[in-house]
Amino acid sequence: MSRRRDERGVAFPSPLVMLSIIAIAMAGIAFVATKDRPAEERRVETVSRAEEPAVDPTVTEPPAPEAPAVTPTVEPEPVIERGKVYVEVYNNSGIRGLAASTAAKVSGAGWQVVGSDNWYGTVPGTTVYFPERLKAEAELLALDLGVQRMQPAVSPMKLDRLTVILTG
Repeated sequence: MSRRRDERGVAFPSPLVMLSIIAIAMAGIAFVATKDRPAEERRVETVSRAEEPAVDPTVTEPPAPEAPAVTPTVEPEPVIERGKVYVEVYNNSGIRGLAASTAAKVSGAGWQVVGSDNWYGTVPGTTVYFPERLKAEAELLALDLGVQRMQPAVSPMKLDRLTVILTG
């Protein structure tokens, strides 16, 4: 009774395997290098004080009772949890490995990268595409990557994640 061996399977091209290993190693290094670093984003608000009028020393008036200080109520901005936002990274340039290296950078910043590949089409510049409900997250991702261009997501992009298309 001889059993026939099934030799079906998938053979991944070695450059893809090497890029995957390098991307994982870079993500690990970035994580270790930045895990104890304090957050670098800070909100800076300018507060100006009104000049006090000059006081004439010859005139004495009883001090006026001070009104209680009114603190303006500022609604806190919603906290964006990078790890809960899906991100796809696509390469639309002739630079090999650009999507993989950028995906490792995005992942190292705490975003949840769910894919990287090549993009075929015309994009005028590196862009972060977003569905309307993820606009604040897109602004933060663009800040993390140093990308100036943001656009609403279009078909065939998925509407549950951010899409980064790199042009160089």
